[in-house]
Amino acid sequence: MARSAAETKERMVTVSIMGKPYDVPADATIMGAIEYAGHQIIRGAGCREGYCGACATIYRLPGDYKIYGGLACMTMVEDGMTLAQVPSVPAEKAIYDIEKLKPNVSAIEQHYPSVFRCVACGTCTRSCPQGLQVMDYVQAAKRGDIAEVMDLSFDCVVCGLCMLRCPAEIVQPLVGILAKRLYGRYLRKDSPELAERVKAVEEGAFNAEYAKLISMNRDSLSKLYYARDSE
Repeated sequence: MARSAAETKERMVTVSIMGKPYDVPADATIMGAIEYAGHQIIRGAGCREGYCGACATIYRLPGDYKIYGGLACMTMVEDGMTLAQVPSVPAEKAIYDIEKLKPNVSAIEQHYPSVFRCVACGTCTRSCPQGLQVMDYVQAAKRGDIAEVMDLSFDCVVCGLCMLRCPAEIVQPLVGILAKRLYGRYLRKDSPELAERVKAVEEGAFNAEYAKLISMNRDSLSKLYYARDSE
């Protein structure tokens, strides 16, 4: 049965997108609301499921002076929300030769000395849409505990929201990337299973499976992807 105009209106909320108000569905994500309002997202959208970090968004809520951050594909709209997308957060990436670094605090001191300005305010952790303990891995970086930095930053999607809010101007995701590279080069344990799998790939054990995937259309690939076993 068709909804009445009043019922339809009750399901809508008003949000301000890039400075202009729009009525959008109350159950929409920020990304869904932006597209419902007629905007085409050219930058600031990737996986659409919280894995790529491309859709960082900042917003304010009515009567609240605080600026909040989140991923547009995961954050739900609220009535009176004012938002703007941040498709790329500028940060200076250190250039280094991993073969000339040591997996200790010296690498951090040389390439990301801003880490040592951290005052442990916790703003970065509160800003993380993935719920990562960002401040803890920054503290680990100050100690030169590369393995701990790698472990705590492993699921970072480099959305940059922690960098936007950090009063010490630390580039936390880039520190995490350095630690992961150092760990992979110097500290990881050898994996016989990985070596066997790489050998199997090189010998063409999966060529038939690759060919099958390449021949599938988008709908079939999508069904296969969502039917897979995953945590």
